[in-house]
Amino acid sequence: MNILFGPPDTRIRQVAPPLCRLRAARLAVVVAAATVFTLIPGNAQDKPSVPQTSQPPAQAGQDKAADAKAAEAKPPDNQPAEYIGSEMCGACHEDIFKAFGQNPHHAVETDKKRGFETKACESCHGPGSKHADSMNAADIRNPARLKPAEADQICLTCHLNQPTHVGRINSSHARNQVACVSCHSIHKNGPNGLVARKPADVNKQCATCHTDVWASFQRPFRHKLPEGAMSCVDCHNPHGSVLPHAMLQTANANEPGCFKCHGDKRGPFTFEHAPVRLEGCATCHEPHGSANPRMLTRNEVRYVCLECHSNLPGPTLPANGTLGTVPPAFHDLRNPRFQNCNVCHQKVHGSYVSRELLR
Repeated sequence: MNILFGPPDTRIRQVAPPLCRLRAARLAVVVAAATVFTLIPGNAQDKPSVPQTSQPPAQAGQDKAADAKAAEAKPPDNQPAEYIGSEMCGACHEDIFKAFGQNPHHAVETDKKRGFETKACESCHGPGSKHADSMNAADIRNPARLKPAEADQICLTCHLNQPTHVGRINSSHARNQVACVSCHSIHKNGPNGLVARKPADVNKQCATCHTDVWASFQRPFRHKLPEGAMSCVDCHNPHGSVLPHAMLQTANANEPGCFKCHGDKRGPFTFEHAPVRLEGCATCHEPHGSANPRMLTRNEVRYVCLECHSNLPGPTLPANGTLGTVPPAFHDLRNPRFQNCNVCHQKVHGSYVSRELLR
């Protein structure tokens, strides 16, 4: 019977078995190929590792000894820095090193007394071995970046208790946290490099902080600082003074520095004017500059005198009708001839012959 022309159910039963056998054969081939591929020992990506050959015992011992010596040669980080000498510093800081050779502080390099011979740089900056190895600024001490009190202590390791005021921390600068390095350039060469010496340079340096004082010198009556005829240090000692106020220079051991120039006002006088001796020139004068003649604190002489001589009467005038009551009370300040005290009291700074300072 022809299978192509039989009933539909007969065709399916006769065709299905050959198709199933074909699919099963294909599946068997795929499984066999996968099994063979899996059993192959290794592939291009899984290469067998090369066994490492062990070193001979003698060579291994030498390598360990070399590593131990290298570890000993390199100091641990927790070890303190050591002194290396100024020549090592000059290898990198060549310009500073050459300029420092002309600096007064270069004496430390050759002075055995202070204990820093050939180590002048490290006398201020501390041991420099770590800084030389790392080239890191954090591994060296920089006095300019320290607190003022700490920077001053470095300077005082040499300058302490010197016969000048530089060795004493008793100035207003020190109390107001102004360090030595604020005014002194330690590395600059020559005597004029360490600190300003010329009057114009000194005044310019002081004016960077004391701007209000420098403004006073622009008044019409003043000392001649803007012209460069004087400097601030002619009257002031920036390191301190034995006098209680304003770091004033002294004259004749313990007198105000004003008498260095104004010696005719010094005395000693037989009859002294008390403010001159006890309170100083600034009682009547403004030394930095004034809008008033003779640098007075008031625009008229009488007002200066009345700051002390001002025992004025009460509401009821005394019988003689005068305003001033300081004996002898015959000064009528309404009268022009009594309005200028210097007409009669000519020797206001002191007199040799007149108790009233008349002559």
